[in-house]
Amino acid sequence: MMTTRGEKPQVTERPENGAAAETEIKYTGWKAMPYIVAGNEIFEKLGALGTITNLVVYLTAVFHLRSITTATIVNVFNGTTNLAPVLGAFLADTYLGRYATLGLASVASQLGLLIVMLTAAVSRLHPPRCDPGRLCSGPTPGQQAFLLFGFAFLVIGAGGIRPCNLAFGADQFDPRTEDGRKGINSFFNLYYFTFNLAMMISATLIIYVQSNVSWSVGLAIPAVLMFFSCAFFFLGSRTYVKVRPEGSPFSSIAQVLVAAFRKRRLKLPDDHPEESLLDPPHLSSSLISRLSYTNHVFMDGFRILDKAAIVTPEDEIKPDGYAADPWQLCTLQQVEQVKCIVRIIPVWSTGILYQLAATQQQTYVIFQALQSNRHLGRSNFQIPAASFVVFPMLGMSLWIPIYDRIVAPRLERITKKEGGLTLLQRMGIGLVLSVAVMTTAGVIEERRRSHALRHHRTVGPFSSLWLIPPLILLGVSEAFNVISQVEFYYKQFPENMRSIAGSLLFCGFALGGYLSSLMVTVVHRSTGRGQSRNWLAEDLNKGRLDLFYYSIAVLGVLNLVYFAACAKWYRYKA
Repeated sequence: MMTTRGEKPQVTERPENGAAAETEIKYTGWKAMPYIVAGNEIFEKLGALGTITNLVVYLTAVFHLRSITTATIVNVFNGTTNLAPVLGAFLADTYLGRYATLGLASVASQLGLLIVMLTAAVSRLHPPRCDPGRLCSGPTPGQQAFLLFGFAFLVIGAGGIRPCNLAFGADQFDPRTEDGRKGINSFFNLYYFTFNLAMMISATLIIYVQSNVSWSVGLAIPAVLMFFSCAFFFLGSRTYVKVRPEGSPFSSIAQVLVAAFRKRRLKLPDDHPEESLLDPPHLSSSLISRLSYTNHVFMDGFRILDKAAIVTPEDEIKPDGYAADPWQLCTLQQVEQVKCIVRIIPVWSTGILYQLAATQQQTYVIFQALQSNRHLGRSNFQIPAASFVVFPMLGMSLWIPIYDRIVAPRLERITKKEGGLTLLQRMGIGLVLSVAVMTTAGVIEERRRSHALRHHRTVGPFSSLWLIPPLILLGVSEAFNVISQVEFYYKQFPENMRSIAGSLLFCGFALGGYLSSLMVTVVHRSTGRGQSRNWLAEDLNKGRLDLFYYSIAVLGVLNLVYFAACAKWYRYKA
């Protein structure tokens, strides 16, 4: 929302002592967007993604790492960058604030990109080129350490940027006005648009320069773009609304768990147990919406957590209605907030196995492309292998407007539900499609391998365009599952815990990446013993990548059954 120059709306902030204080904040709305969108969105995404997207090819082509080693490193790196936002959200909410966190993280990303660029530009920082007829020498410990040093800065940058960029942009609008709320929604749409745009440019133009022109130039481009990102972001410093850190909800969660453990031997009355629990009446007028008491069935009520709010003669209550020792006695609202998280965790855990399909289709599909015919017709132009990761984004971008404009309105008339389907139903459809993705990918890999063996060639005549359909289907799957996860966490978490909700998806990505790396390692070691054929051989034509894909499809079916049980058990927040 655009505000007048002299407008100073009142907002309520909560200082560390919990008392409300009136602070004047001048919301700048769209006035701050050029700096945020250009600095923290477009240039930052182009810079970071322009390097991260092509790591698989870079590690194999320049550092001469084996495909199994490359897949493991990339999976661990992606997992760590997705786990780091949990720590970043904690630091931003508790100590630094979003502005300082974004600023420090942007500088860290800049340093990381510069270091990775130097590994390509300086000959001493990467292995020598392979001589024809000789084995390629791998990186020295020093070269590998310098590269990992750059990765560490990229992880720090991702940890601060990912959990804060959306919230920081939304901070610039007044959430109490209709124009402010519309501005927040428009900013979210703008964020996802710029994210997909940056991903597609990174996966096409920047990757083409890296793979076909020069690695030094191709990695210098993201570093330069990241410099512009930092410059634009800091130029707008005087324009931003900078919300002070209000304290992390992690301490409130810990207090409930500790208090419930201390009072585990107490018994709740069978009738109206909430009457014996601490529930200050003035909480209903706070900025955080009041949660209803849940005590439907044992699995939904979590009565053991209710014991954290039982008032005993030993508990001291302050005049404001709060307990003198929150580690001994918590409020009912604190308990209900923890219940929200506990109910969500089983549903969230299904996203970890879901990431197996997404991860493999963004790593091993590159190796498949390298051993396929990547020419377009009879021209000399070859599609860069790493550019195939753009097709899931294309599938998602195409499906979202189709669903919103065509499918959802028709489903709403049938189901009488907003959006046509519930969030859990949409997530379930995404899981079903992920099984179809891996099954289709397995069939295509089987055909690709057969063509290569029939022609006795490492790079067979099989067209790489056949790899595109499962990638498009993966994008549709993510449109159902991943986007629904984001909306599910946002709506089902309490308002003061949305920093956790913002990092929860990335945490699932991280664990999915680690699980994928573990599965690759286990399959590689277990199938390559004795006379058995290694499914994940360096030369895919000598392996059985199709069986690996089918195994992931089987795990996807088991995950779907588990999700169905979780969805049936779940109760939406009242």
